[in-house]
Amino acid sequence: EVQLVESGGGLVQAGGSLRLSCAASGFTFDDYAIGWFRQAPGKEREGVSCIGGSDGITYYADSVKGRFTISSDNAKNTVHLQMNSLNREDTAVYYCAAVAGSPWDLADPDEYDYWGQGTQVTVSS
Repeated sequence: EVQLVESGGGLVQAGGSLRLSCAASGFTFDDYAIGWFRQAPGKEREGVSCIGGSDGITYYADSVKGRFTISSDNAKNTVHLQMNSLNREDTAVYYCAAVAGSPWDLADPDEYDYWGQGTQVTVSS
């Protein structure tokens, strides 16, 4: 059974940092692309940052480039999202997702088959 469990969310002041983690189980980690998505109230789910399993290609949304860094620890089947210089626009529920192989569009949530339960990130001013 494929499982994705997010952790690391919380409340942080603007300018601060958080590190999200996605612990995966039930599949061969190297063969899957892993993505971080977020959804704010009243908004569509959007791709934040993603990493390909076999090729390691990464994607970052323009709004987080230079502030967020995605990394993969294959030995621990875990993907991290380091988020720095957070601002109020980063407030959302963050989800981890996985799909086998290399999706056509890493940032498209419809490409992903498995989802975690989400973790809340709240940035206060």
